Amino acid sequence: MVRIHENMQRAQQQKPSMAEQQAAVEKSLAQIKHKILVMSGKGGVGKSSTSVNLSIALARKGHRVGIMDVDLHGPDVPRMLGLGGMMSLSANQKLAPQKVGDNLSVVSIEALIAGKDDAIIWRGPMKYTAIQQFISQVEWGPLDYLIIDAPPGTGDEPLTVAQIVKDARAIIVTTPQEVALADVRKSINFCRTVKMEIFGLIENMSGFACPHCNSELELFGTGGGEQTAKASKIEFLGRIPFDPNMVACADSGKCFRDNHTDSAVARAFDVVAERLGHLSV
Repeated sequence: MVRIHENMQRAQQQKPSMAEQQAAVEKSLAQIKHKILVMSGKGGVGKSSTSVNLSIALARKGHRVGIMDVDLHGPDVPRMLGLGGMMSLSANQKLAPQKVGDNLSVVSIEALIAGKDDAIIWRGPMKYTAIQQFISQVEWGPLDYLIIDAPPGTGDEPLTVAQIVKDARAIIVTTPQEVALADVRKSINFCRTVKMEIFGLIENMSGFACPHCNSELELFGTGGGEQTAKASKIEFLGRIPFDPNMVACADSGKCFRDNHTDSAVARAFDVVAERLGHLSV
């Protein structure tokens, strides 16, 4: 049994009607300029690390950024950012996002459940309601970007985002090998089926610089993401190299970007953030 934190229960006490809930969703979304759904057809491709590092890159460029972690069964975003504790209530009796610096706000189910190891055993309707509440009952305020981190696949969570956040654009994450690319092609077709614009594709874990000889090792191959983007006629946003420090930081609850600001990974995400930055021009 999942124990929802008392702050979430308080935010839900008035139980608004469906019309009021929809109005609250629209009011909240109206304050957010750009909504980006980060998705992948396959697990383990670095989708959450992409969401986190891209958000930090945007925030460091002066943009107001929110991360909405809708991976309800396996929320990783708070741990990757070194966040703990629970979300509090704002003066308006809405949930206040957790803050990372001045420009980055984070909402995740991880900060709303009393038992961190409790399993979220929810069917589709409960997931829909939770994601809707992440928008309507959260004090996001004005944002330049809302980065939405979705679980792998094309199921309830990305479908719910497509239904609620109708102007969302997708960034699709893959690794270079064919087993990942086959699932990514399903993600591309999902976006086209639900009429969600695809901003572009990122090839993650693409190459690894040996710390001993500086040779470039293709641990998972390279170039498959770019070829898939070209074949599907979508933008290729770039390659993110593999860095074992990413794993070490995630396991220790440290923010990779804060500890490796000059890494090749950080520079690669800066390039993607620069391309997203043009949306605000």
